[in-house]
Amino acid sequence: MMPTMISIKDLRKTYASGHKALDGVTLDIEAGEILALLGPNGAGKTTLISIVCGISKLTSGSVTVGGHDVIKDFRAARKLIGVVPQEVNLEPFEKVKNTVRLSRGLFGLPRNDAYIEDVLRKLSLWDKRDAQVKELSGGMKRRVLIAKALAHEPRVLFLDEPTAGVDVELRKDMWNVVRDLQASGVTIILTTHYIEEAEAIADRIGVISKGHILLIEET
Repeated sequence: MMPTMISIKDLRKTYASGHKALDGVTLDIEAGEILALLGPNGAGKTTLISIVCGISKLTSGSVTVGGHDVIKDFRAARKLIGVVPQEVNLEPFEKVKNTVRLSRGLFGLPRNDAYIEDVLRKLSLWDKRDAQVKELSGGMKRRVLIAKALAHEPRVLFLDEPTAGVDVELRKDMWNVVRDLQASGVTIILTTHYIEEAEAIADRIGVISKGHILLIEET
């Protein structure tokens, strides 16, 4: 058994409107595993990720990342996490290399050009390092998002619908990067609509519906 990286206990999130986005979710995710969360839109997947990342506040229950409580010890927990969002939210006039380097600095880490180069090469972005973000194709922008998420060497990586609208080439590259990360001990949680994809890449699949985890099974 690997140590637990993320521990979620009886997690509940109720919005001011009375809508229960999460209704008693309990889940342990081991260090170095790939967990896929499947579920329709509105099932609670994004809310769950937002709470673990400290973007959204929980109503009750507890979440720890690497032993750090996401509320009491927010900074230490957040430092362990990289997030690749669904939306492309990049500074259009910034160069690719600087965008990724800046992300590292935001987490208070010293400059490490060799590491940044390695990330960019793995994502087939090295030859675009001096291009402005606005010059890139949609698929390339998605690669930059992944590079940004990896800039501070996180131990946990969230991929929110990573292959929605992505070409086959990028999909292949992305899964190669994910497998490399897993081999180095990174824990990966991805949300997806595609059961085949989840089965191909994940160690376990969790099905989430109406704020409940219905089932967690090994692939």
